[in-house]
This record gives sequence, C-alpha cells and structure tokens, in this order.
Amino acid sequence: MRAEGLTKYYGRRRGLEDLTLDIRPGEIFGYLGPNGAGKTTTIRLLLDVIRPTRGHVRVLGADSREAAVRRRIGYLPGDLALEEREPGRAYLQFLGKVRGGVPAARIDALAERLDADLSVPMRKLSKGNRQKIGLIQAFMHEPEFLILDEPTGGLDPLVQQEFLAMVREVRTSGRTVLMSSHVLAEVEHVSDRVGIVRAGRLVAVENVAALREKAVRRVEFHFDAPVPREAFEHLPGVRDLRVAGASVRCTIDGRPDPLIKAAARFTVVHMVSAEPDLEEIFLTYYSGEDHDHDRQVSA
Repeated sequence: MRAEGLTKYYGRRRGLEDLTLDIRPGEIFGYLGPNGAGKTTTIRLLLDVIRPTRGHVRVLGADSREAAVRRRIGYLPGDLALEEREPGRAYLQFLGKVRGGVPAARIDALAERLDADLSVPMRKLSKGNRQKIGLIQAFMHEPEFLILDEPTGGLDPLVQQEFLAMVREVRTSGRTVLMSSHVLAEVEHVSDRVGIVRAGRLVAVENVAALREKAVRRVEFHFDAPVPREAFEHLPGVRDLRVAGASVRCTIDGRPDPLIKAAARFTVVHMVSAEPDLEEIFLTYYSGEDHDHDRQVSA
C-alpha cells in the first residue's frame, strides 16, 4: 500500500493532512493514535469508502477504486454493527459466497479458535462476541491485505492472545496487515513497524526496536564502595542523577552504553534496569501544544 499526499477535510475540519506512507508487503504495520486522530479516516480512504480532498493511494498495486482490489482485502471496522436476527453462521456463509466461496470448515476452524458461538442471533450477542464474528469475516477468505480497526475491543485476554497468533500467521504466509489502535500494547508485540498519527498528521514511523531504543530507562547501580558523582555526570542521555554513597540512580534516554562503561570502572554488586516503557515514548508524541512543529515523515 502506498499513499502520497493523502488529505481529507470535512468542511473546515481536518480529518487527515498530507499522509505519505508505504506499508510493505508481508509486514504488520501498527497505526497508533488516540480516538479522533485520523486513523479511521485513513482506513476509509484506503477502502474508497470516502474520497480524498487531494492526494492518492494505491492498494495491492492497483487503484483503491477498483472493485477487484476489494475482494483481496479483509476489513474489520472499528464501529462494527451486527443487529441482524440471523445467526452468525448464516451471515458468514452469505459473505463467503459473495467473496467467491469460503469452505464451511474454514469458518468453523476460526470460530473454534476464537470460541465464537455461531448459532446465536447476532443482535443478541455481547460486544465481545460480535467482535469475534467480525474477526472471522475479516480473516476467513485469507485476504492478501488485512485491515483491522481497533480489533480487540470487548475480547477477553485469552481470545486476544489467539487473535494475535492469527495475525502472526498472516505475516508468516507473506500477507500484509494494517492494525489501527489507540492501545499501544495491542500492537507492540506483533508489529514490525508503527506509525503514530496526531491531529490528522503522521508524526512518526518507526520500527519497534527503534522505539525501544528511544524509551526512557530507569537504572540503579549498587557498588561495593562509595563512588564519585563526577564519574557519572555529563554522560550522554543521563538525567535525574542521584549518587548516595555506593548507589547511583538515574534515567537514561537512548543507548545506555556510556553509562554502562562508566559503571564498569567500579565493582558493581547489583543493578536494576526497568524495561523501556513504550507507552512513555508514545505519549511524547502527544506532548506540546504547537502542532505546527510536527516532524515531517516519509516512510
């Protein structure tokens, strides 16, 4: 998928502005941002549900307006509405025929994995059970490009883990996933790269490893004897330094190598390093009031 200069205004209100983005074949791309940031607008533009104010997009190498492209896409909307009286099985069988035929065994296998009851009228289902039906219809025809908008809403933790396993299997088969969410934990364990959108603008595209490198770490050293403060002052990325006798506490922004080398000059008896918190990194992209200084990104 490639979008170039993709922009959508709703009257005077900006939905999305100047989005340029490549999603590579065979990758899981996490699309992150709070509600109202522009994630769903992006997806609707990709699917040709709405038309852009300017810019263009190609999906699976073709214009997104071509009907043949849509058959190669699996889509779970963020506002899934299933109010029909018919049971889930009948609904899924109907969609399977529309998409050229989906074996009943495939539907049953997905229902078993997600613990979905397909015999209940859909309007009687809870939000989580409706979400399961939505996931089945998105996955069941084995699409080349899977677009998932807030996919785990209402799912219990065990089903969430099964869903993430299904997403990994899509990548293993060489197919592509765009997973939109406002919950970082939902995408960080499966995504190859993440894009962060704020107020209708793409402000960052990073691989997950790069995000972890940028995360703020809290580090604590204990030595076998008191150490001088000056040994740890002015190190790159070290902040909030506290030295008390044989202990050193600080936060490190970026690579910890200079700090580790400074500590290695003394005898370390104990070290504690908190795992990088990607949530903190995510929130840094939403700090500050001046949106005019957003970083321009071309992936």
